[in-house]
Parts: sequence; C-alpha cells; structure tokens
Amino acid sequence: MLQTLYDYFWWERLWLPVNLTWADLEDRDGRVYAKASDLYVTLPLALLFLIVRYFFELYVATPLAALLNVKEKTRLRAPPNPTLEHFYLTGGKHPKQAEVELLSRQSGLSGRQVERWFRRRRNQDRPSLLKKFREASWRFTFYLIAFIAGMAVIVDKPWFYDMKKVWEGYPIQSTIPSQYWYYMIELSFYWSLLFSIASDVKRKDFKEQIIHHVATIILISFSWFANYIRAGTLIMALHDSSDYLLESAKMFNYAGWKNTCNNIFIVFAIVFIITRLVILPFWILHCTVVYPLELYPAFFGYYFFNSMMGVLQMLHIFWAYLILRMAHKFITGKQVEDERSDREETESSEGEEATGGGGAKSRALANGHPILNNNHRKND
Repeated sequence: MLQTLYDYFWWERLWLPVNLTWADLEDRDGRVYAKASDLYVTLPLALLFLIVRYFFELYVATPLAALLNVKEKTRLRAPPNPTLEHFYLTGGKHPKQAEVELLSRQSGLSGRQVERWFRRRRNQDRPSLLKKFREASWRFTFYLIAFIAGMAVIVDKPWFYDMKKVWEGYPIQSTIPSQYWYYMIELSFYWSLLFSIASDVKRKDFKEQIIHHVATIILISFSWFANYIRAGTLIMALHDSSDYLLESAKMFNYAGWKNTCNNIFIVFAIVFIITRLVILPFWILHCTVVYPLELYPAFFGYYFFNSMMGVLQMLHIFWAYLILRMAHKFITGKQVEDERSDREETESSEGEEATGGGGAKSRALANGHPILNNNHRKND
C-alpha cells in the first residue's frame, strides 16, 4: 500500500513534462542535478537555525536593545485569584457581562474589579517589547544576508536579465553549489519559522502567516525537485528584497526612533508594492505561466507550482491593502497603528496605569506585512 502511494506520488507524469523521466535528471558527466533527497538536510538545519537564533537573541539582540534604549514599561500584574484564573484558562479571556456578574459573586469582587483583573491578566500574556525587538533583529539579520547572498547567486546569470532563459534546456538544467546552499538555507529558515510560530509574537494575521510559511515551504521544495530552480532563485531574492526593510523598521519602532522608522517604512512600502504587486505578477508569474507552454504541454507540476504562486500573490494583495490603508492614515496625519496586533489595554481612566505606560495601543510591525505607529515610545 505505502509503496503504491510512494510510486504514484513520484510518477513522472505528475512532476515532469511529457516524455521525460527521473532518469533524465540523474548525475552524469560531472553535471549535478537537484534531487528530492537533498531536502532532508533542511530539517536538521532548521533545528540549527533555532539554536543559532537563541544565542543571537541572547548575545547580540539583547545588548543591541540596551544600546538603542529599548525600555520595557512596567505592567501591573493581576493578583492571584484561583476562580478568575480558572475561568481565564478554560472559559476565555474576555468574559461577557453575565459571566462577569457570575464571577463577581464567586470571587467576592465587584464587577469592576473583575474586569480590571482580566485586563491586567491579558496584558501579562502579551509579548514584551524586548521579545519583539529580538525577534525583529533576528529576522532582519537573516533577510539582509539572504538578500545579499541571493543577489550574488543570480546577478551574473543570463536569466536574471532575460526571463526566457529561465526555461532554456528545461528540465535538463544542472545545479551549482551556490544554488544548492541558497535553497537549503532558505528552506531551513522557513522550516524554523514554522517550528517557532507558536512561541513567536502572535498577531491577528496569524492564520495568514501559517498559510504563507506552508505555501513557501511547498513552493521551495517543489521547485527544487522539479528543477524549477532558476525561477525559484528569482522568487526568493525578490521576496527578501523588502523583508529586511520591514524588520529594520520594526526595530527602530520599538527603539522609539520615530523619524527613522517612518522613513524606512516609506521605502519598504514602495519596494513591497513594486516587487510584490508589479514585478512578481507581471514578470515572474508571466515567466512561469506563459513561457513553459512554449516548450511543453501543461502538466500537473505546472498547475501545482502556479497555484501555489497564486496563493502567495493573494496574500501579497491582502498585506498590500493593509500597507496602503496605513500609509493613507500616515499621510493624512491620522493616528497610525498596527491593525494586526493585539492592543495593550489601559487602566488610566481608573488611575492605575503603571509608570511609563500610557493610553497605549499596540502597533508592532509584523512579518511579511507591516504596520507603523506614530506614537512609538508610548505604544506597544
């Protein structure tokens, strides 16, 4: 049974054009071709990334946060209360009015005290500013290095300048060490993001982030073993071109460098729109949808790859919408906040805000899709 499924999954008609087999992609005459087994190394590499990230955040990002004066505001903690804590963990973090009245009777507190306890308890669970800064620092470092490395891999290739050469000789296209390592490192990094997503800063687009990571992993993996490597390197470099700008804007945002953050955000927004909504659909997608049909009839792998590209493109449109809506608020002078982040709840109306706080709203920028705030030091 398992062997049958295995054989069907690797059936040449699924992944390769007509009249071609996996035997055509076996190493020969000193030419090396991509193999699915190459991807096994990405899982241990992903674990290595998590270890490197831990030490990077501890010994690089944390001192950098201190250097940039990233300060944590004191949060008032909810006093121990077994009744309210049990409901918080099992019944929900936002009790309805009827539940507040019931909890008030059970705990001996007033309704207002119960509501205040839940506000404080929710704030305790929100990620700290230092955690957000360290996460952004790690991603900024990777994306910047990956973008530079990616450009070094593709800038001297003829298909970087002429998209039709992406398919020249396809799929009998050998790989070189720089392409191999570019692929393995990128795929390993996205595996590590997927492994750590439960512990990373969560935002309202959490589900979209999971979809993005899974689609990216599938695309990178498929493009490797089906030998879409030339197109894959172009797509990865294009995505990395704006991601490091986003993460650097987040870092300065958390550090309270308002003008620097805003200026980087403007550059990021321009680069994001140009690369994700212009170059990707009208150059890259055109290259992967139109040009292959000039060489071979459409096959399952062709439809599969471009379907995954379509999923990514829809996510780009969604995130671009958030960027443009926020940019409009920014230009018109309205208060700008991250529409995907959880808001820090305040008790200032009750005179109980901790020192260093304020009537604040969270506004961290998120991966893959940004949002700013003009009140950097008080918010988040």
